[in-house]
Amino acid sequence: MRRRHVSSAAGFALAAALATLFSTAGVEGQSWRTVTQSRQVSNERSLDVNVSYAVGQFRVRPAASGVLYRLELRYDEDTFEPVNDYRKGRLRVGIDGGDGKIRVGKGDSAGNLDLDLAVDVPMDLNLEFGAVKADLDLGGLALTDLHMVTGASETFLDVSRPNPVSLGTAKIAVGAAQFHARSLGNLNAERIDVDAGVGDITLDFTGDWQRDAEVNVDLGVGALELRVPEGLGLRLKKDSFLTTLDPQGLVKRGDYYYSTDWDEADRQVDIDVDAALAKVSVVWVR
Repeated sequence: MRRRHVSSAAGFALAAALATLFSTAGVEGQSWRTVTQSRQVSNERSLDVNVSYAVGQFRVRPAASGVLYRLELRYDEDTFEPVNDYRKGRLRVGIDGGDGKIRVGKGDSAGNLDLDLAVDVPMDLNLEFGAVKADLDLGGLALTDLHMVTGASETFLDVSRPNPVSLGTAKIAVGAAQFHARSLGNLNAERIDVDAGVGDITLDFTGDWQRDAEVNVDLGVGALELRVPEGLGLRLKKDSFLTTLDPQGLVKRGDYYYSTDWDEADRQVDIDVDAALAKVSVVWVR
């Protein structure tokens, strides 16, 4: 069994999220501001994007052609400092807590960040967020690197269109969260690493597979659903403690479970699951 680990970034995000839960009471007055900014593509050959967002609603979408980025950030100026810095192909966006404490209001008054990103420029994308409801569509982005860290969040990730460039390793660290990803085949990644602590995880491998790939999933406690399109060759290895597996449509050979069309499939995906106390299921989709 591979030794499990929890990334320090994921731990930090989770700690920030938990701190939020203990500091939401007693907030009476808030002063809200909205910042909107956009920039057109000029001569950028690449874009390095870093987003850090602690609490609220978070949305990412592909921008219209010719737009480098567009953002709209709504925040409580009595508590947070906005982060919005672009210099020579490097974009940093988010909020910083002014006094080291994260406080939110009631209901939907936790602020929001909407970010549209270029589809025309090769991009390294780093996303880190805590107690956030995140709706992310990375479809069509030219991703050369992807690193995502979530805290106590509810995250929906969709890769609605294929990535036009090759992505080496997509790294996703999930805290105590719900995480649902769709059309991961469109990432055009050689490898996908998912490191999850406690949560409900769905990984949907539909999409346009342009290469064979390797997927590694480390899961502590929770449920993992693997949604696999018919025709994609699947080889699954489960290295686990007190974990159940529903190997629907798979045949066991030695230490691996194979799809019946593994040898003939045009594209093959190796999935290695390392789990502690979890339920793992395979669902075949058309």
